Amino acid sequence: MRVAGFVFAPRLWPTLAYALLLPLLLTLGFWQMDRAEQKRTSLAERAEAFRAPVLELGAVKPTLDADEYRRVRATGEYDTEHQFYLDNRVKDDQVGYRVLTPLKLEGRDGAVLVDRGFIPIVGSRDSLPTPPPVESEDAVTGRVGRGPSVGIRLGAPSDNPGEWPRRIQYMDMDYMDEQLDYPLDDYLLIEGSLKTDTVARRDVRDAWRFGPERHDGYAFQWFALAFALTTIWVVVNTRRAPRRGKNG
Repeated sequence: MRVAGFVFAPRLWPTLAYALLLPLLLTLGFWQMDRAEQKRTSLAERAEAFRAPVLELGAVKPTLDADEYRRVRATGEYDTEHQFYLDNRVKDDQVGYRVLTPLKLEGRDGAVLVDRGFIPIVGSRDSLPTPPPVESEDAVTGRVGRGPSVGIRLGAPSDNPGEWPRRIQYMDMDYMDEQLDYPLDDYLLIEGSLKTDTVARRDVRDAWRFGPERHDGYAFQWFALAFALTTIWVVVNTRRAPRRGKNG
């Protein structure tokens, strides 16, 4: 193709490289746009849940699918004899556990698992740390959440079955429900006790490291690379047309 004294003649290897890289860059760009939209949707759902009335767990039984992020309040008795330690958590460069304590609910049968926060490993892993004490009866407020997740579940949930506190390697609500002699709701109450001097340190940082704006920026970068790649491909395959002779 000849344009204004230049000839565009795509060569094999540059064109093959371009054909392979361009779809990849565009796919990454659209993937980041989709991630940004997912986070915007989730943020809107969180905002709507936060504006909703606080649920009293003694009167209603929320579900994770219907009530995630809802604010809840519960009164009951902590079962400190049957606590779960979620392993492999990191806070402030320290390795430790999330302390999950059942709260037997006042007003209805069953319990909710309260995420009381982070405690570091002290000394050997063979000796589990002791969490801060709680009142036998306590008022707890927080939100409905899923808790930390893992991509792949390997092996049994616990590596010290039959012992308490029970150390677990990943969240498995069905497993934890089976270990107790009373029914357990299918979510975590995240944030812990109103009595801040008796709870383990809580990590209030959101599970997301950044919001949708960062994904928009990444998408722009991928699309910019796709544009640059196209420009390079055109330049590499374009040369000045040879001059024609006077009689040509």
